[in-house]
Formats: sequence, structure tokens, C-alpha cells
Amino acid sequence: MPPSLYRDSRLQDRPDITGLRAVAVFLVLLYHLGTPFSGGFVGVDVFFVISGYLITSVILADLTAGSFSFLKFYERRIRRILPALLAMLIVSTVLAWRYLTPAELEAYGRSQCAALFSFSNIFFHNQAGYFASPSTLTPLLHTWSLAVEEQFYIVFPLLIVLIYRTLPRLLALILCILAAVSFVGAAITVSRDANSAFFYAPLRAWELLIGAILARGLLPRIHGLIYRNVASTVGLALILWAALRYTGGTPFPGAAALAPCVGAALIIAAGETGSSVVGSMLSLRPVVFLGLISYSIYLWHWPLLVFQRTDKMLFAQTELTPAAKVLFIMLVVIIASASWFFIEQPIRRGRLRPAPRVLIPATASVVAMLAITSIALRTTGGFPGRFPLDAQRVGAYTNYDRGPSTRDGVCYLQPTAAFADFHSDPCLAQHRGRKAILLAGDSHAAALYPGLAQVFQDDDILQANVSSCRASTIEPADSAKICVDLNSFLFGSYLTAHHVDTLLLAARWSMGDFGALRQTIQFAHDHGIQVVVVGPSIEFDQGLPRILAVALRNGDVEQAAAHRDLGPEQLDAVMAKLAVSEWRVPYISIYQDLCTPVCPLYAAPEVPLLFDSHHFTAAGAALMAKAMLVRHQLP
Repeated sequence: MPPSLYRDSRLQDRPDITGLRAVAVFLVLLYHLGTPFSGGFVGVDVFFVISGYLITSVILADLTAGSFSFLKFYERRIRRILPALLAMLIVSTVLAWRYLTPAELEAYGRSQCAALFSFSNIFFHNQAGYFASPSTLTPLLHTWSLAVEEQFYIVFPLLIVLIYRTLPRLLALILCILAAVSFVGAAITVSRDANSAFFYAPLRAWELLIGAILARGLLPRIHGLIYRNVASTVGLALILWAALRYTGGTPFPGAAALAPCVGAALIIAAGETGSSVVGSMLSLRPVVFLGLISYSIYLWHWPLLVFQRTDKMLFAQTELTPAAKVLFIMLVVIIASASWFFIEQPIRRGRLRPAPRVLIPATASVVAMLAITSIALRTTGGFPGRFPLDAQRVGAYTNYDRGPSTRDGVCYLQPTAAFADFHSDPCLAQHRGRKAILLAGDSHAAALYPGLAQVFQDDDILQANVSSCRASTIEPADSAKICVDLNSFLFGSYLTAHHVDTLLLAARWSMGDFGALRQTIQFAHDHGIQVVVVGPSIEFDQGLPRILAVALRNGDVEQAAAHRDLGPEQLDAVMAKLAVSEWRVPYISIYQDLCTPVCPLYAAPEVPLLFDSHHFTAAGAALMAKAMLVRHQLP
């Protein structure tokens, strides 16, 4: 998220704010690199507060002086945002052409169009979500925050100018009301639809409005050295606490975003009236320089990291070692410095600063060129001729639609769904004289359904699945409401009133699930229900269709096997022993059933076993179900 650089004369001597931008961008960078800053994504929230403060200060100063102009305002936004963004998009498109499969390049074209016209947040809202693994390999995912800011600044100046000129005495009250409405909306939405709360500008607006309220002078000024030090220290502690304690599983933004936002506001407020220890640290020249190039750091680090993780563009390993992470950070700083010196600065100020009559047509021409490129990538299907035919057919599974085969939206629900969306009639239908097998669990369970339904046609395969939700009698505190509701229904009423022959539990297991799994098995035993546990699925470090397509293009199919993650297989061995020694239930090992002697890459000719890094295709599920049938693993 790019911090704004607009300042009036009162903001020219605020190097602490520039230094705070450096802290914010490095939190994001360290989060993306997989360091202990598991909540480093809060750096974006810090940027929102800074941006709201700086731009509101400039707008109000210009209005007071009678010099505000919408044309000048948006011209400055263009100078600040577009040149560096367009340069990054051009380079990213070249890299995407080199590295991405046709299906991925087509998707990249859509995301580039969204980035160009500032609706990336809406585009990515409709994808897997910010914290989901498919999104973490999307080169332009980070542009969502630019879109949020630009959407805000399309509306906000119009609103503030209108209020200032018609109802100036109500400006403060209206800003507070808008912030409160946005915050309450975000806090309510995050528990029901976290994806919308994360990406939608109206539900993020309160963070920018905190900065606007601070700029309007609505909060008490912090006078005195002791109070400034306390405020700024508490502010920095709140930001760092959130960055170290939050994770991708934290309900966010909502109330959880208060910590970094209030922290940023405290640091900014403390610096308005004088110096402090934290302010002095943030004002150190190296920190200020990193803050000046923070926009370029933000722009360039993510696509470089994505292409490193998918194609080893910079280092020999897809996942960086600690030493490689340090080198990566240094490289990003060098590239961002070049971007700042040769793109940002000349266009924003100096002798080479282009006049509006040059800037606007030139910028529009580059935008048009990239837009045409996006259209070409979409209409051609990602220029499939770059890959041989067999690689094209395998790579097409990158866009695999599992919805119909898994009964998505009917028997398999997403965390944002409501319990009313679960259709018990088709999902739990039983017929006299047929064995009833209830498949319960998360998306890994849903991925098994098409194979079970195809192979075990003489049985009723009942299905009740929610993504990222274990079938359990014990719910973690951060469980989605649909997860709580469905498990309450299954274990609180359905299984106590309806007979099923087998409860088939499948999930993307972790060691932390064992306690709840033990309790769930005990519940089933107490109610006379036969339990069968399906172990971890085969996993790869990226989508298997992509791995196979690239390997086929390179003529080295053997390299695909090197991408397999060994962790799930080790967990499988542990679970197999526990199933015998403690849980006393039949256990189905996907590894023992399929990986003899090596794990397959294909379920059928040119059909990958998985459609991403860890979910079966329908053909893969059928292959697994046939192995279960041959081994008589479903009692």
C-alpha cells in the first residue's frame, strides 16, 4: 500500500512519519518472507493511517488557503502512483510471459487489468482470498491495497470539499460518524465474511479516516516530553505486538486492526508537538531513506518473491534460506532505490519533471498499451503456443473447476456461507438397504467425494464439508460460524438421531488436531458409530498442474517429483501408529494406497492427480477410491 507524500508546510519537518513508513513496509516484507513477524501484514494498516493523515492535512491546508484544485490533486496522485506502478507492471508482464503457464498467464492478464484500473481488491476478493495458498503465488496480489486507497481518494476529496464549503461546522462530526460506521461494519463483517472485510474499501475506510480525524485536530494534542515518549512508545509497541502475535488465522481486519492503527496514530500525534525517543529513531537518515523508497519496495518485492517461489528466478531454492532472505531484502532495496531515483523522483519534481500536457498523454499511452496486452493475454488463453500440447493440456488444470464434482455450495460450503446454505436432503439422503457412509471434514474430504460416489455406487455417500473446518466435537475459538453451526448439527442432533454405518473423517491434518480428533472418535464410539480416519493427502510445494506443465516444457518430467512436500508423509506415519495404539480405529493411508513404490503424478493420461498443491482432481479421487475398494478399507 503506497503511503502518500503530499505535505503542506507543516509536514515538511516530519521525518518520523517517513520513518514510520519504513517500519510499515518492512513488516509487510518480513511477513511475506516467512519470518517470525507472522502478522506483518498490519504494515498495510499503518500505511492507511499515514495516508489518511497526510492527504487530509494537504486538502485542508489547500482549502484554508483557497487554493484547492481537484485537477491538481489528481495530477499529484498520478505522479505519485502511476509511473512506478506502470514500470513494475511492464517488468512483471515480461517475467509472467517467461515463467507462467498459459492458464496462469491468462489469469495474470485479468489481474493486470484490475491493477491498471484500481479494482484489484474487488478482483482478488472473488479469488481464493489474501491468506489462501493459491493467492500467495499471484504476482499482482499486492495491488489490492493500491486499489483500496485509490477508490477512497476518488470519493473522499469530493466529500470533504462539499462538506467544507456547505457545512464546515459539521466536518468533524461527519468524519467521526463515517469512521464509526465503517469500523462497526468491518467488525461485524469479519466474523461472517472475512474476505469482504479484508478487501472492500468501505470496510477499510475507517483506517484512513483515523488519519483524517487526526489531521483535522479532533484528538487532544500530546504536550510534554514524557507524554510524547509514552504515547510513541505505546504506539510502536502496539504495532510490533500485532506484527508478532497475529497470524493469517486472526480474524482481520475488524477490531484486530485497532492495535496497529491506534499505534500509528499515537506515533503521528506524538510527533506533532515535538520530539521523542521513538520519533528520533524513526528520523534517523537510513530509516528515513527506506521510508522514502517504501512505495517502490512495496511494489517490487512481491512479484520478485512470487517468481522466486514458483520458478527459482533468483536463488536455487524455491523457499529461501535465512541468508538468501537477507540477500533478497538487499536486492529489493537496490531495485527500489533505482525506481525511486530514476522513476519516482524525476516525474514528481526536479528539472526533468514533465508538464501535465506531457505527463497525462504519456501515462495514458502506457496504460493503453498494458490494457491491450491484458486483453491479448485473455483472448488468446495466455498464448498457449509457448508450451507443447501435452504441457498445455496438463497446465489447463490450473483453472480446474471442482465445484460440480464436490457439490460446492450445496454439500461443501465455504467459510463465508451460512448454515442455511447446507442442503440436508441431497447431502444426507439415505435409502433402505444401502450402507450409509458419512464423509465429514474440510476441503480434503470434499475432494474425496467424487471418487467415493463413482466407485462405491451401491452405498449412500453422505457429505457434510466446510473448507478449513475439521469435523469435530471441539471447536477452536477462531472457527468460522458455519463450521460451528455444521458441527453442532452433526454431533448435536444428526448423528444422535440418525444411523450411519461409517463416519469417514478426512482433513488437512496437523499435529494440533489430534486432541480434538481423539474426542470426536470417542463421541462416535459412545454412540455406536464406526469411525474410519483418512490420513494426510499428497502435497507439493506448488500446484501440480503447473509443476507438470513446466517440467514437460523443459523436457525433464523427473524434476516434478522433487517438488513433493515430505511433511505430510511423515505425519501420515505418526497418525497410522496412533490409529492402532490409541484411537483404535481403521486408518486409510493415502501414501500406502497410492505411493507404491512412488507417489503418482497423474490420475490418468494427461490428468494430474491434484488440481492444486494438495487437492485431488475428480480422477485422482477415483484412483484413491478404487484403491480403498480393492483393500476393503470401508467397513
